[in-house]
Amino acid sequence: MKKIVLSLVLIGLIIIGTISYLSSKETEPTKLVLLKEKLSNKITPSVDHTKFAILQKKFNSPQEITEACISCHTERAKEVMQSNHWNWESPEYIKGRGVVYLGKKNAINNFCIGVEGNEKSCAKCHIGFGMTDKIFSFTDPRNVDCLVCHDNTETYAKAAEMGGAPVTTLNFNNIAQHVGEPKRSNCGVCHFFGGGGNNVKHGDLEKSMFDPSRDVDVHMNSEGTNLQCVDCHKTEKHVITGEIYSMASMNRNRSTCESCHSDNPHQDAILNKHTLKVACQTCHIPVYAKVNETNTDWDWSAAGKLKNGEPFEVDDKEGNHTYLSIKGSFKWGKNLEPEYIWFNGTAEHYLLGDTVSDPSKPLVLNTLNGSYPDKESKIIPVKIHRAIQPFDPLNKMLIQPKLFADNKGEGAFWKDFDWQTASAVGMKDANLPFSGKVSFIKTEMYWPINHMVSSKENTVKCTECHSRENSRLANLTDFYMPARDYSPFIDTVGTGILIFSLLGIFIHGTIRIISKRKLRKRA
Repeated sequence: MKKIVLSLVLIGLIIIGTISYLSSKETEPTKLVLLKEKLSNKITPSVDHTKFAILQKKFNSPQEITEACISCHTERAKEVMQSNHWNWESPEYIKGRGVVYLGKKNAINNFCIGVEGNEKSCAKCHIGFGMTDKIFSFTDPRNVDCLVCHDNTETYAKAAEMGGAPVTTLNFNNIAQHVGEPKRSNCGVCHFFGGGGNNVKHGDLEKSMFDPSRDVDVHMNSEGTNLQCVDCHKTEKHVITGEIYSMASMNRNRSTCESCHSDNPHQDAILNKHTLKVACQTCHIPVYAKVNETNTDWDWSAAGKLKNGEPFEVDDKEGNHTYLSIKGSFKWGKNLEPEYIWFNGTAEHYLLGDTVSDPSKPLVLNTLNGSYPDKESKIIPVKIHRAIQPFDPLNKMLIQPKLFADNKGEGAFWKDFDWQTASAVGMKDANLPFSGKVSFIKTEMYWPINHMVSSKENTVKCTECHSRENSRLANLTDFYMPARDYSPFIDTVGTGILIFSLLGIFIHGTIRIISKRKLRKRA
């Protein structure tokens, strides 16, 4: 009787202890809760700029505002002038080339092609003033545009085709007195409209991200965590993490999911094992271009058509350009599934003056390196932008045309609509040869999808990849994936193991039964 009572007491204590342990685990903050608490502690400014006398005077030029800023923030302009945002280039190691200075100055894209000779227009998204195709001082701190990043009134704006100068009618005193840490609005005015319009370039960065709902992005949702760009893209002395792969080749200075969520973010061990070869974005961003369509195809060869001697445009029902005389024809897409590639963090680039070995194949302008055997590689989602752009068939190199000019007769395609002249002037500005012949070549650019993160309820389902039909990863054929791939050898071995296992269980059970009967007979 005592043994029974002691046993019941022991069982009761175990039950009570288990309940207590589970209760404490439920109230213990999880990693996600702790992360949310950390990110919710926003910086409160300790300085009131409205009280600074130097910001009360009338400003007659944007350079005078910068002078006022750096009279207190004495070393900040020097930091800015060491950044990619300022120099439009940085030293990078590219396989087969060695160390080169890579950036907008020499990397061709398949949107507006390049900035060389077109600086006065492109500089609307430069953090400086006074940039033209003839002059610009990258060493004059007065040319640094402090307000484009630090305006907190959300009224500051750059003027179109004015070399980076701001709109002249702005209230500069009010803006200068209300500055602070950059908001999404500061970053978005350039990064959401890159390539010449809303969501043209990235697919996951567009104007809906100024104030996205939870369905669009769980991180930037203003009613949730409400992350600003700089919360993830950490900045030290004006050097911002998260270099873009159209302009960077080395696996450094990156902004990653793991920097906040760790390498083991799931409670399920099987999901954590996936992170060895699968990037977080692959599962957590099932579609991109959720609100506004993104440009998927751009055909420059169609550009130049005129009506009654004047350029024209054709728009679809969503307001997207399907044709522009100055740029050609376009295709758009919404709620798109990404394409998937292996990526190890390094890239190769086509640079101004490179020759093309096989013009019959699409030329990849930014090759993202990676493969299954590579230990550093993971599967990532990408938008692949496809284009047809001008090409010199004799010199076998992409053409950097002169696109922008203030007036007709200067050779710019957007004014004169002549490919030969625009190509000759543009290649001369770039100090490159031009044969006088213009043809067109297919190109591709790869843009990793990192934003528009879905809630966990809307992530990619297992069967969307582990499926024989319509697998998201159907194009990645350098590894075996269960349920997607069929291997006669593996299936035969698996079937054999299953049969032998069942046979072993049957034999083992039979032996136990026979042995038990013999023991009974002996007894």
